[in-house]
Amino acid sequence: MGGLITAVALAAALAAGPLDGRTVVLDPGHNGGYSDRINREVHVGGGMYKACNTTGTSTNSGYPESRLNFTVAREAARILRERGARVVLTRRSNTGVGPCITRRAAIANREGADAAVSIHADGGPAGGRGFHVIRPTLIEGLTDDIYAPSRRLGRVMRSEFQAVTGLPRSTYAGGDGLVARPDLGGLRLADVPAIFVEMANMRNATDAARVKSPRFRKRLGRGIADGVTRFLSG
Repeated sequence: MGGLITAVALAAALAAGPLDGRTVVLDPGHNGGYSDRINREVHVGGGMYKACNTTGTSTNSGYPESRLNFTVAREAARILRERGARVVLTRRSNTGVGPCITRRAAIANREGADAAVSIHADGGPAGGRGFHVIRPTLIEGLTDDIYAPSRRLGRVMRSEFQAVTGLPRSTYAGGDGLVARPDLGGLRLADVPAIFVEMANMRNATDAARVKSPRFRKRLGRGIADGVTRFLSG
């Protein structure tokens, strides 16, 4: 009987996904609509105020960052769910305005996320290429509780994202593809390991051509999913 129980337990373990019991929050940056309320200021801790949100960037031909972010987030969510994770998206469509950056951080905190990833693409200089990952700086009373795990999440994401997508680390944002910033509300207000991924430079012709490819957008999603998976599975 003991052997049977052991065999059943082993089979169950093998069937379990690597992320069973884990919660991941994915934040598709920006939104597909616009109204004046997007500019209202919200408090992001430590006496700093930021706009509720921003409209994001686009390629020179008009492909919007918000749509790219949402498409990639859904692909990453699909993969992570297949691996057993419970995934929460901060917005469910690419229409309308919101939620504010404060609300997006609050969703990850409320869900007790094991990892929170805000998905973006940059509008950098036309001659610059590549991706970079943004992690929080150490701010006493704000990010001190998540500083170390967020740094580790950022390093793992940088490695996995580059391996899957083949994109170079940013040639115009310092830090060899990993940048620490003190000013992003989503990082300042996080109580869970949190990073931003700037997937590519939408103002660069080479990067723009790649992110407009449906096949490549799936690779972007898998790069993010692999980064999260490696971080959470050790």
